[in-house]
Amino acid sequence: MSSTRLLVLGLLNEGPRHGYEINQMVSAGALEQWTDVKPGSIYHALAKLEEEGLARTHAQERTGDRLRRVYAITAEGRRTLRDLLRKALAAPPHSARSDFALALRWHTQLDSGEARDLVAASARDLEERRAVLAAGREAKAGLSPLADALFANAEAHLAADAHLLADLQRLLDAQAARR
Repeated sequence: MSSTRLLVLGLLNEGPRHGYEINQMVSAGALEQWTDVKPGSIYHALAKLEEEGLARTHAQERTGDRLRRVYAITAEGRRTLRDLLRKALAAPPHSARSDFALALRWHTQLDSGEARDLVAASARDLEERRAVLAAGREAKAGLSPLADALFANAEAHLAADAHLLADLQRLLDAQAARR
């Protein structure tokens, strides 16, 4: 939830917003592709932040038949945002920790060929994510230098992962041929 808290508090720090607006920003930015933020988690996060005193209902806005709550950040929310920023910036952007790496240790416990099929599916999924990222970067031409650096870093990591998956597929194919 800390990624969602960071996102919601950061956006509320820019100005009051309602949940639908935040959800639209998450979806439009395809944030679930490179963060742990899921569009469905926004409303729960807003309710929790309000319950904890980190956000408050600022106003209610009528849009057609709907009445939307507009939230604003509180002073305590700003302090929490700064703490979350410190924690996030003190950690490396990517980590070698992964259940994938751990699962490789025991991949032979799966049926013959299943590990290869799963790695191939992972490679296909990765290529889809690379395409989404590239399209997002093109759509956001004229990004700030910081945002552009993040896109470049994400592209480099995805390219390295694609290379790793291709190597793993070759190794798994070689293992299968020896059996």
